[in-house]
Amino acid sequence: MKKRTFIKLSSALMTAPLFSPLTGWAADGSVTGNSAVDKLKNWAGNLEYSTQKLDAAKTLAEVQQIVKKYPKLKVLGTKHCFNNIADSKDQFISLVSAEESIVLDEKNKTVTVNSGLKYGQLSPYLHKKGFALHNLASLPHISVAGACATATHGSGEKNGNLATAVAAFELVTAKGEVLKFDKKKDGEKFNAAVVHLGALGVVTKVTLNVEPTFMMGQYVYENLPLNELKDNFDKIEASGYSVSLFTNWSTNDITEVWLKFKTNSEKPLKRLPDNEFFGARLANKNLHPIPELSAENCTPQMGVPGPWYERMPHFKMGFTPSSGKELQTEYFVPRTNAVDAILAVSKLGSQITPHLLTSEIRTIAADNFWLSPCYKQDSVAIHFTWKQDWAAVSKLLPIIEKELSAFNARPHWGKLFKVSPAILEKRYAKLPEFRSLAKELDPTGKFRNDFLNLNIFPAKG
Repeated sequence: MKKRTFIKLSSALMTAPLFSPLTGWAADGSVTGNSAVDKLKNWAGNLEYSTQKLDAAKTLAEVQQIVKKYPKLKVLGTKHCFNNIADSKDQFISLVSAEESIVLDEKNKTVTVNSGLKYGQLSPYLHKKGFALHNLASLPHISVAGACATATHGSGEKNGNLATAVAAFELVTAKGEVLKFDKKKDGEKFNAAVVHLGALGVVTKVTLNVEPTFMMGQYVYENLPLNELKDNFDKIEASGYSVSLFTNWSTNDITEVWLKFKTNSEKPLKRLPDNEFFGARLANKNLHPIPELSAENCTPQMGVPGPWYERMPHFKMGFTPSSGKELQTEYFVPRTNAVDAILAVSKLGSQITPHLLTSEIRTIAADNFWLSPCYKQDSVAIHFTWKQDWAAVSKLLPIIEKELSAFNARPHWGKLFKVSPAILEKRYAKLPEFRSLAKELDPTGKFRNDFLNLNIFPAKG
């Protein structure tokens, strides 16, 4: 093997067409028009962005030029956030159309990519070269830089969020200067900056740690009794490399348990798993996390082995993830409080279920990133995929947050929540230090917006 490999992406690397239900977004990253039909929206369609002004950058020099040109701007990536964390009233910059490249350093086991690259684009290439990432989110359609900036995660009690794979990254500051953050060299400054919520600058390159490639399979079990979860939570979570629990909170059961496991085999397993798993029954067909929907869009189940990137996500790259038209909310609680937090939410089932598509429970390992919901604590994330009815959901969120307040729940930065800035201040001990770093790199607040001003930079700060 060569010590270093470079490749520019082409359609030959894609396993399927890229999912793109997004309005107002051309293939080159530009806005397709200014009519009402072409308004820029997020992928689920629940959020219309506040400006249509967008400049696409293809090179580092163009990023620097655009950053210097505008007094206020935000990066617009794959638009998977459900709130206005990436919104701008002034100007967007897009790196979606940047020169797509992958630089694989086989000796040091790292890969450096352009920030707009999607995991679904990177993963097939890595596997072909004999490498893998430690984890992936439930859908591969998101960009590497955006996912890391918001501490987006997959599942697995020993797996950190996606940002924990970052070894280094390149960032253009408000003045157009290029900074490089390195995990080994920069220590706490790296920990401060890797989950940055778009507040520090424009990330142009990300270097990720990789490991030898591996095969995976997944089985789904149905109707796990809640009492079994209560008594055996740790054993259940230790049963696979990645474990996801799905429920709609309407019964005393966990509707589906997705167990993802490593395997050395590329052929169907000779030994079938037990038909029963802590009282749950092995599914006899592929299932969707939302039971009413077809499993066509989901990654293969029934134990059929496949590359890691075709099993860790729940959804295939070329298909609509989840239900498409939806809202999402997620809260992180300490792993030690997992069962109590789940039981607290289950008491609200009659209020939650009418507005819910599905709810997912996952474990994530602790990290050292200042603004990560898993900062210094192994965590359990309770996720809600809602029907697209914000009027109803907005009334439910404070009720759920009140039930989870005893566990100091931290919301996912890119999803919908009602947690107040005052409470966020208490639950993120490093917020004052993060503000200091932001003021150092962006003294005029070029990269701030309404979301950041409310939740990270209140008027007193």
